[in-house]
Amino acid sequence: MSLAELTKNSYQCGVSPQQWLGLCKLLVQQQDVGVDFSTAISNAILELYRLYPADPTLREYLQLALSDGILSNAIFVSTFIRAARDPALQNGSTLDMLCQLALSTHYTGTSGLSHAASIIPSADSQAHVLSKVQDVLALLRIAHSLPPSNFHHLIASTSDLAILLLSCITDMSQVTAAQAMIYLGDANDVLQSLRLLPELRQVLEGFVLSLSLLMGDDAKAVRDAQMLHAMQLTMGKNDVLGANVETDTVTCGLLLQSLVACRTCDFGAGSDLEAVAVMTGTLRWTSWAPNVFCTQLLVAALTCVAQSSARDDNESSFSLWRAFVVGRLPRLLFALEKNLEAHGTMEADWRAAMHAALLSLSQRSDLMAQCDVVVRQSKGHDSAQENNTSHRSLIREFIQQLLAVGIIEYAFAVSMDPMMVNDPRTRLQSEAFDHGCSIETYLDSKLTLDSSPEDTLLLLEKIRQEPGSHHCFAAVVQKRFTSHSTSLDLEHLSHLTRTLYHHDFALDILSLHLKISNLICNALEIISEYDCETVGDPQTAVSHLGDIVLFAEMVLAKFRISSPIIKDGKVYRTELLRCTSRVYQLDDLSPEHKSAFATWYKAIFDSNSEGIDDALLRTTKPQILLQISATLFSQAALARQENRLDNDTLQTGMSYFLGPLLRWTLVGVIHAMLFEIGHRALVAPFHLAIVQNILCSPHCPIVVRRLCSPSCLRLLSSRRIQAFLQSPVLDISVIRATCFQTLGVNKDPSCKALEDHQISPATRWMDFPKQEIHDALALARRHKAPRIDVTRCLSATPPSKFLDLLWSELSVASSLGEMETCRRLATFVLAMPRQLSSAPPLLPIFMYNVLPYLITAIDQQQATEKGMNTQLLVTIISSALTAALHIEWAVQTVCQEQRFVLGQPSAAVARRLAADLRAQKHSSSTSATILQRLGSSPAFVTNFPVFVM
Repeated sequence: MSLAELTKNSYQCGVSPQQWLGLCKLLVQQQDVGVDFSTAISNAILELYRLYPADPTLREYLQLALSDGILSNAIFVSTFIRAARDPALQNGSTLDMLCQLALSTHYTGTSGLSHAASIIPSADSQAHVLSKVQDVLALLRIAHSLPPSNFHHLIASTSDLAILLLSCITDMSQVTAAQAMIYLGDANDVLQSLRLLPELRQVLEGFVLSLSLLMGDDAKAVRDAQMLHAMQLTMGKNDVLGANVETDTVTCGLLLQSLVACRTCDFGAGSDLEAVAVMTGTLRWTSWAPNVFCTQLLVAALTCVAQSSARDDNESSFSLWRAFVVGRLPRLLFALEKNLEAHGTMEADWRAAMHAALLSLSQRSDLMAQCDVVVRQSKGHDSAQENNTSHRSLIREFIQQLLAVGIIEYAFAVSMDPMMVNDPRTRLQSEAFDHGCSIETYLDSKLTLDSSPEDTLLLLEKIRQEPGSHHCFAAVVQKRFTSHSTSLDLEHLSHLTRTLYHHDFALDILSLHLKISNLICNALEIISEYDCETVGDPQTAVSHLGDIVLFAEMVLAKFRISSPIIKDGKVYRTELLRCTSRVYQLDDLSPEHKSAFATWYKAIFDSNSEGIDDALLRTTKPQILLQISATLFSQAALARQENRLDNDTLQTGMSYFLGPLLRWTLVGVIHAMLFEIGHRALVAPFHLAIVQNILCSPHCPIVVRRLCSPSCLRLLSSRRIQAFLQSPVLDISVIRATCFQTLGVNKDPSCKALEDHQISPATRWMDFPKQEIHDALALARRHKAPRIDVTRCLSATPPSKFLDLLWSELSVASSLGEMETCRRLATFVLAMPRQLSSAPPLLPIFMYNVLPYLITAIDQQQATEKGMNTQLLVTIISSALTAALHIEWAVQTVCQEQRFVLGQPSAAVARRLAADLRAQKHSSSTSATILQRLGSSPAFVTNFPVFVM
């Protein structure tokens, strides 16, 4: 039993404070809880305060522990002011009670202790003290934000506590200028935004003065230069590093967001070498030391977690980010380490960098608190979490995985989190240990045909909750998929694919750890080549193949894979599964397809037919049946409209497709019916009845509903559909309710407006790129991790128009002093490699098509605006070309292949740009200025000697 459990049980059972204290001491002696038991006691009581605000019994527990000495006041203050960031603890009476208790203990119980030791642990460095000052200033903001009350004096008690902590700052000689700027900004914000008590204002102003003196003239000059938007007249190394390298979340935030959002693409998280190449190129481009890069990467990773959603229904869900940060990122960092070692970086240097990054991360109490909030919200949405995993710290899980892959030392891991030694094994680790095997072997033994669906679902839920097992799970799936595909073992492959498409997060796990498109290639090869001519039981074989089809359709839709997939030099086209909704004119069918259509139409929609027999299945390739299914239903609906087919026969025909034999064709059938309804309206009266009968049938597979519900809801939001409301056999609200239930949306099925799920009008869709850029800049301003979906932007607007829009937004932002953010965002858009089949390379388009137009426009501007925009252009050009060069080098060295991932080599782009600028320098002052500034930068000219003046 832990101290937290003991405290909770004692409180809820009415145990007196004296008895509780005795039990705590006994537990400490018996279980050797360790030196951190004081923190554990404080956290246990604070956790109860979240549930029982301002409870006097809990105050007695705290007061007795403080007076006894088992809990030091310094530890209590540290844990309290950090926990106060949690919204669940932000009750005015509770916070005031805790503040008053800390103050009274300090003033009445300091015998034998120095003034500072009663409020700050004596072993704390000044850096830790400054971190606590940040915590108490955050508490001060909370106190001013809560409603005033006559029953507590929170502002006064918080102010007294802040004065005490500020008085503990005695030596700031180790504080860097960059750190001083952060603390100075925090303190100035409090001074300017809050009505402080005179005593606190005086102490805080002295603190600000000390920080200003510490920064020195040079640091203040940098800050003033940024505020005045002065031009940078040189382009050396400092420009590449940027003015705010120690607080940058933009570069690594964009990198991580891209790895996760595009995880199934060539340069996403699922691609080992390509992902490492992008990370290596980013490291080289930024010129950051390894410790700085690791710090930025880890801070950006936790920032992504902190700004994620507790719900699991979108790309920014907490579960997805937890799976990436804990389960995938450590392995990418390990691969990055090995790559750097091959090029001269010592293993000890990289480990020292990781240690420094984790130590720096531990000082970000604000970020930790934000992550804790999302973790708790996620638990509220996820009732299936097991008790032994729900309380596991995200940071502890991350450190454990870093230790597991071998990029930090065990002694360092324990020093970061002493409680990690006593942390029990996860459930999967314990179960695998009990069976005497590894997790991978254990999972392989459980994912079999002998397992019941309930047992399999329980196993997948355990895997979901333990990111450390995700890599093993992906390895098992990949091995099985490849083996079963090679041997054409449809029975086992059907079971595996059915398991995967029924558990959505399992697909997310696979997408983070392997190239899931390779599985699609295996599936496409089977679907396109399989036939039942020599199969003993063709009905079972077709049913098994249907699960593979549904799996592939689910993956293609979920990850928006539409372009051809290249594997081992062979091109696999996805049209076979993406175009199943195409309705053919009978004359357009090939002889083989036309013969199959006639045979199947008679078997299904002829009242005199005996139905589907084995001979029919043996003579028709499943691929052909998949391609003609939509046409079969289209012709049946037309025949019903013309009274050549009665309703009973139509219903009988549909029943065949709702069974295991043919239900795998339904996605294309429903989409075809929806398409014809949208384009023919009243001329297609029976199509909607077909949709209703299929979608609302209890036999319709849930995966089919999931794939079709969004399209169905978009159609039902149209006014044209209201014409069908007069039909007595149709109930639009039932279709709506089924779709909403499938998507997990709580919405009144009778509502007419579907704002949450209908596709935006064309005008709003065209505004998406602008909104995406706005959102990215807004996140960067708030020191969040920005994200911009370039591929989706390019689907809404042409590349040149998108780049022109990007320039317009960046020009405005740079005029507001955000030059560094603009540089990093533009570099990401232009130099980050993407799937060439989905998005054209933007660097050549910008340099060849957009830049000449921008230069002409800048030539016509006033001097001030012209100077600022010229500087922005120089910054973007130099940064994008430099990043492109390092990305190219990284891809070549890491992936061991020569390919131009950005369309053209950066040297070729630079050579043409230099020629164009020289040709225009006499007629364009902007071209001349750009050419002069690029040529005067030694660092840039070293990489691109074509710009030598």
